[in-house]
Amino acid sequence: MPAHADAFHALHRDTLLILPNVADAGGARLVAQLGSKAVATSSAAVAWAHGYKDGNQLPQPLLVSTVHSIVRVIDVPLSVDIEGGYSDDPQQVGQLVEALIEAGAVGINLEDGAGSPELLARKIEVARQIADRCGVKLFINARCDVYLKGLAPEAQRLEELVRRASIYQQAGADGLFAAGIHIEHEIRQLCQATPLPVNVLAWANLPTPESLQALGVRRLTAGSSIAEFLYGAMHQLAGGFLRTGTLHTQDLKAFTYGAVNGLMAP
Repeated sequence: MPAHADAFHALHRDTLLILPNVADAGGARLVAQLGSKAVATSSAAVAWAHGYKDGNQLPQPLLVSTVHSIVRVIDVPLSVDIEGGYSDDPQQVGQLVEALIEAGAVGINLEDGAGSPELLARKIEVARQIADRCGVKLFINARCDVYLKGLAPEAQRLEELVRRASIYQQAGADGLFAAGIHIEHEIRQLCQATPLPVNVLAWANLPTPESLQALGVRRLTAGSSIAEFLYGAMHQLAGGFLRTGTLHTQDLKAFTYGAVNGLMAP
């Protein structure tokens, strides 16, 4: 595990790390065999695979068991999206982080969402303490939702993102996941304003991977997009098969995030 942790840090230094997020061990095995240098989960995809909505709904034992199953079938670093840590209590978040490290994860995504940046900073501090105690150089990727969830007026969102990046860096974060940022000049300004490796989310009209690397971005992730397409394809294939007894694979299209998340509502 220490070697995987060091390798995962190194993947964020000079080039663009592209990660197609997965839901389970089968998906992890597939992307690893395709040559992905690491594996990253999508919290939404993992929750949906277990029949839960995204949004801190997944029972933690199911997350930990998923990590165990993924680590069993891959030989590359694994980073796990843990939303907001499934708790507002930093100590409980720390307990989850410890369980994930013991299961074999060497990276996490931990997000602020609608909560205060100070709360996420405290969670990061506790996660760092736990990782240090475990002797693992855990890569803590702080996801900032200023853009994704409209947490600041448009004219102020970059300034707020940079402000939060500084808070998270001081708390012990190793990377900044600027979910939703996609305009080239704003990406450039962000990369120049923070020493943290910047992670962006696949997005319509996002600059090309070559441009992202030149701008200073060090990680590009798919988020829940692959899972959304797979659920949309399953819906069309299964529906057509039920109606006709025939599998039609043409003209498949993705579900939206909202459609899949709504499907999992109890």
